[in-house]
Amino acid sequence: MNRHAIWAIYRVEMARTLRTLLQSVVSPVISTSLYFVVFGAAIGSRIDQIDGVSYGAFIVPGLIMLSLLTQSISNASFGIYFPKFVGTIYELLSAPVSYLEIVIAYVGAAATKSAAIGLIILATSALFVPLHIEHPFWMLAFLILTAVTFSLFGFIIGIWAGTFEQLQLVPLLIVTPLTFLGGSFYSIDMLPGIWRTITLFNPVVYLVSGFRWAFFGRADVSLGLSLGMTLVFLFACMGIVAWIFRTGYRLRT
Repeated sequence: MNRHAIWAIYRVEMARTLRTLLQSVVSPVISTSLYFVVFGAAIGSRIDQIDGVSYGAFIVPGLIMLSLLTQSISNASFGIYFPKFVGTIYELLSAPVSYLEIVIAYVGAAATKSAAIGLIILATSALFVPLHIEHPFWMLAFLILTAVTFSLFGFIIGIWAGTFEQLQLVPLLIVTPLTFLGGSFYSIDMLPGIWRTITLFNPVVYLVSGFRWAFFGRADVSLGLSLGMTLVFLFACMGIVAWIFRTGYRLRT
């Protein structure tokens, strides 16, 4: 494996984040603060605790997951779409770099950026509410696993997209609504029976639930099921990426 090629692509992608530091870092911090003002103050004053956890602390895993999913998809999709847009993708495909190395570099950079933002949001949240992470290893494991999985998903979207508008289509119309409806700001046990059953078909539920368990030791679904669903989505994305490079789908046209 050509480590120098991977590092070169990775370094370029990380440098792009530094050039847009205000958008990449400051914006999520401001958004998190606003969520605490709106949800923590307005709703938190009406809901004392959920499963023995204060409402302000309860929404922290959901806030982190919301940013993690959107940032992972956005970073990875734009990272691979821009070379397609300017035409440098052909130079990359003709270079002595394997498809695996390309994926590792782009997805690795996107996952690194989104995981870093997740940790920044975690630190910001600690300024508003007292936090205690019961299972720090699992918290980091879910953070990294989710960042890698949805960076792969974003990579697929970046290859599929034909315009900049299509880059935002899936995150805005699908991922963000699923995150809000996936128990990010409430427990799905609070829903009526039929709606709770319907919610279980939302894959984001398992991501949020597993991540919340790492914080508080409580979850809407079991840890094993959350981990299993995340791995299923990860392997599905890996399979799609492998098919894309094997067939050249939207890469050579």
